[in-house]
Amino acid sequence: MALRYTSPKKRRKAAVALRPVHPNVGIEVEYRRRLKKLIDAMQKSVAYHIERSYRGNEPEMAQDDRLPADNLQRAVWKMSEQWLQNFDDAAEKLAKWFAKAVHKRSDTVLKKILKDGGFSVEFQMTPAMKDVFAASVHENVSLIKSIPQQYLKNVEGDVMRSVAAGRDLATLTKSLQKNYGVTARRAAFIARDQNNKVNGAMQRARQKELGITKAKWRHSGGGKHPRPTHVANDGKLYDVNKGWFDPHVKRWIIPGELPNCRCVSIPVITGFD
Repeated sequence: MALRYTSPKKRRKAAVALRPVHPNVGIEVEYRRRLKKLIDAMQKSVAYHIERSYRGNEPEMAQDDRLPADNLQRAVWKMSEQWLQNFDDAAEKLAKWFAKAVHKRSDTVLKKILKDGGFSVEFQMTPAMKDVFAASVHENVSLIKSIPQQYLKNVEGDVMRSVAAGRDLATLTKSLQKNYGVTARRAAFIARDQNNKVNGAMQRARQKELGITKAKWRHSGGGKHPRPTHVANDGKLYDVNKGWFDPHVKRWIIPGELPNCRCVSIPVITGFD
């Protein structure tokens, strides 16, 4: 795969800085929506079965003035098996959809940016892109499966603490709702963070395939707490193959790689004919 300059009448420069490919907000929103749909169904199921188990043991509770811990724990375990399986079934399909969406959009935008800059290229699914794609799917499958694992573990903790403290169903329901909020926010973070990370990884793979060795770091300018090192690195060149050494985390990284990083890469094409 190679770049071909298609505008011979234009004055050629020593270097051309292209526009960056920003992560697509629409893909992030749809990924978050699909995750939330699964979480909402799980939350509804959990609330229903815990309440039913609670109500079904009211006579017992009235007699000994304590919650039936064994029955509630069995209800939680039964739901856990069901929802862990539900998320396992959905994870591969959702992760592949997400990776394909980012890949297709990333290539389409980069191709247009190159064309606007006077360059022509035909993208292929190269071994490098296949590796990035597979890694993306693998990581997202793991993250999707971790959502019910963490949520249901917290649910069991809420139930057992409620039993130990002799709290009523209303208090337990509040704890479950709080746990749901934490889970929904985590899903939103996963969608945003993975959208940034996978877009950055796919862009880097394409840059390397095209022989682009230099790029400028572009800070997003967003976020309530921007990383000082990323702000200071805005507009500076870095080696595409190595990445940029972030003195804060003390390792080589690329734009979008760190959690909540919204920075992007500006490819710089040099020495073309």
